[in-house]
Amino acid sequence: MSQLDFSSDKYLNMDLLRFTTAGSVDDGKSTLIGRLLFDSKSIFEDQLEHVEEASKKMGGHQMNLALVTDGLKAEREQGITIDVAYRYFATPKRKFIIADTPGHIQYTRNMVTGASTANLAIVLVDARNGVVEQTCRHAFIASLLQIKHLVLCVNKMDLVDYDEETFNRIKNKFDDFSSKLDIQDIHYIPISALKGDNVVDQSANMAWYKGSTLLYTLESVHIASDHNFVDARFPVQRVIRPQSDKFHDFRGYAGRIEGGIFKPGDEVIALPSGFTSKVKTVETLEGKLEEAFPPMSVVMTLEDDIDISRGDMIAKPNNQPRIGQDIDIMVCWLNEKKLQLRGKYAIKHTTKSARCVVREVKYKVDINNLHKIEDDLVVGLNDIGRITIRTTEPLFHDAYKQNRSTGSMILVDEHTNETVGAGMII
Repeated sequence: MSQLDFSSDKYLNMDLLRFTTAGSVDDGKSTLIGRLLFDSKSIFEDQLEHVEEASKKMGGHQMNLALVTDGLKAEREQGITIDVAYRYFATPKRKFIIADTPGHIQYTRNMVTGASTANLAIVLVDARNGVVEQTCRHAFIASLLQIKHLVLCVNKMDLVDYDEETFNRIKNKFDDFSSKLDIQDIHYIPISALKGDNVVDQSANMAWYKGSTLLYTLESVHIASDHNFVDARFPVQRVIRPQSDKFHDFRGYAGRIEGGIFKPGDEVIALPSGFTSKVKTVETLEGKLEEAFPPMSVVMTLEDDIDISRGDMIAKPNNQPRIGQDIDIMVCWLNEKKLQLRGKYAIKHTTKSARCVVREVKYKVDINNLHKIEDDLVVGLNDIGRITIRTTEPLFHDAYKQNRSTGSMILVDEHTNETVGAGMII
């Protein structure tokens, strides 16, 4: 098991990287994560014993590291990932949350779920098959979800005799496709998840590769500037009024900062009322802060008593979000029941709940070539398309490209309460 003291202040204050794994079926995603956890000594002894026992029952001659993440019985029987499996581990340099997402086309919606909060995406490619449809699909979704860092791992290099030319051919082909995407930082790493080459330790079988191992890349990739520190956004989640003898007049606004920096003395505006005030204090359980920034959860107090409630937003007067009811979004459809034109849905946007009607379907996206499909506007399960909605109340929003939090929403079926769509505001 890991030698880190997880209860120490050093661990609690460590940088956190969220990343997702994706790729076609049998590309080795679960094996890669198992190898990453095993070689970094992040698997507890009882977990290891359970995996060894399960491997023997399945008739394997060696430990099947894919079983570390494949938790469902159906997954273990079929040797595939169906649900999104989350795993947590840490090294002395950084904490990690992994989302292992399915490779099958019918589980694309799960990949959207796992990638929605990720800083980085690992896309696996089988060295024998090269770049395939699912590679393009997952890279496009990573780009659509504004994941700024992508690592293309060319896996199973041991099955192509660690051939440099094979790796370069795949790299060049993906380079051509990724030039159409909005991904700022791409790394290419040849690996063998089964053998451990270039996962945690440098491979002796690929002396021609001079780059970093996967773990070193994960530990060192720069994510501090991924948040928007310019546009101040504070969706109010809860109004705190203790009304106790000690805090008789206390009125605080709790929530998570989704953009910008807030400091005592800053002039702010409350939306939708439009009233202005100044920040009196910014507080957490540990005490008052000199400044706060995303993604910190804080309680903010203002110098004036303003009528603010859940779903309102605190921003800066000279830098306000867009306010409107007619909104264009790219939607990833997550439900077997197709999107209904002029259908009514509940929506969740930041801390605000409202309803909307679908006014127009403009086009769908062909994930293979990124072309627009305008002659088939039926949006079904796993489809991605551009639609226009009208909301019952004005939303305080930004473009998703500008702010992933204030630029995203989910659509909910009011009758079944199922989440049916994930929307990115254009």
